[in-house]
Amino acid sequence: MLDLVITNGQCVLPSGLAAVDLGIAGQRIAAIGAPGSLAQAARVIDAKGGLVIPGGIDPHIHASSAIRMSANDPPKFTDPPSQVSRAALWGGTTTLIDFVQCTHERSIQQAIEQTDAIWKGDCYCDYAWHLTLMGAIPPVQFSELAEAMQAGHASIKMFTTDIRIGQTGRMVQHGHIWEALKVVAKEGGIAAIHAEDNDIVMFMYEKLIRENRVGFEFMAEVHNTLSEELAFNRVIRLAENVEGCALYMVHVSAATGVAALANSRARGFPMYGETLHQYLMYTAEDYKKPNAQIYHTYPSLKYPEDQKKLWEATNRGALQVIATDELCCPLRIKLQGSRIDDTTGGNSGVEPRVGLMYTQMVTKRGYTPEHFVDMISTNAAKIMGLYPRKGALAVGSDADVVVLETGIDKTIRAEDMHETDYTPWEGHQVTAWPRVTVLRGKVVVEDGVFSGDLKQGEFLPRKIPDDVRSRPAV
Repeated sequence: MLDLVITNGQCVLPSGLAAVDLGIAGQRIAAIGAPGSLAQAARVIDAKGGLVIPGGIDPHIHASSAIRMSANDPPKFTDPPSQVSRAALWGGTTTLIDFVQCTHERSIQQAIEQTDAIWKGDCYCDYAWHLTLMGAIPPVQFSELAEAMQAGHASIKMFTTDIRIGQTGRMVQHGHIWEALKVVAKEGGIAAIHAEDNDIVMFMYEKLIRENRVGFEFMAEVHNTLSEELAFNRVIRLAENVEGCALYMVHVSAATGVAALANSRARGFPMYGETLHQYLMYTAEDYKKPNAQIYHTYPSLKYPEDQKKLWEATNRGALQVIATDELCCPLRIKLQGSRIDDTTGGNSGVEPRVGLMYTQMVTKRGYTPEHFVDMISTNAAKIMGLYPRKGALAVGSDADVVVLETGIDKTIRAEDMHETDYTPWEGHQVTAWPRVTVLRGKVVVEDGVFSGDLKQGEFLPRKIPDDVRSRPAV
């Protein structure tokens, strides 16, 4: 007997949209059949009128992450995996990918173990990590990196900038990036790159401070479109010269970044792009609003013409994933800085992402439900080595299933969210919202009731498929 059947819904399968029933046994999808055709089940969920999709995947979040106002400021920490993952499940996201900070005073394995100690038993949903390489990479870390990737940590992250003036240690020099890309290619991984031109960014900080234009509303002049163009093209050319090297460009914010990705993909290289729902729905003009720090992340919001190109690129173009760069913290911390050199990046967004993107993509722009699912789940699973375990409603896949109630008129309010005490999406109208979330066969959210278990979240070892690393496969 099946444990659970989800019936009467329109299901987004790998083959397309279909009116079928899903049968779940244990933690996996065990059967897919015509309505009413599956065997008796211990429990039945009626998804009538709903859209049934695989659980969302957010491949770019930051839980228990240090926030510093300045280099000498004692760190404050963002909210823990338990809070972020709970909000994720409420919003229909069942898998998160965070970061391991591979600092130099400890081995990569020690960094992984210390991160594991934070996450294990404190995450309601499934999770994985990117390994973040920092600064001048010690030679020993290249061999440590190879071992970690063989153990299932299939993606690394590197910065081409220190992001803020007065703070150092993030930026990896291009020679070190090149060497790391060789290791990543050899070990069958993928590199996630935060690409801004450090010289341009730091020059603009100095220029605006000298001119006394220091309010954060000038942020787009510092983290500008030229910086994205220069950095994207340089790191892409490095990767193009390493056989088997795939890049995942995080938080693409400008038309220049889109163009750099599109050009490389047109030449047949395995380049992939992620944008954020912030960039798709806000621009630098929103920095003029009260408490507008809530809209900010790094790189900055850009301009309407950039936003237009970002949307075009989500339409089967150079961008394959819509993530959040989630940074969950109270409003008082998000608002603690107000200058170009002290404003906190990231914001609270993992919970409303699925509903917002359905509204923006399917309702407002006419994207198909299949395309929407690709952008919030399936493509991330494929690129990051989780597919078809994750990101698919298919026999043998994990039973991560969401029933979206569509055709509604819901207003997003902070008091209804489960992340923190504010939301940058306050007052936005959405036409879809999760009614049921199932994680590996267990119903964790249903009709406003949460029943998740911190013991259920599992770490996901990964390996990037050869086709993803050999060509633009997604």
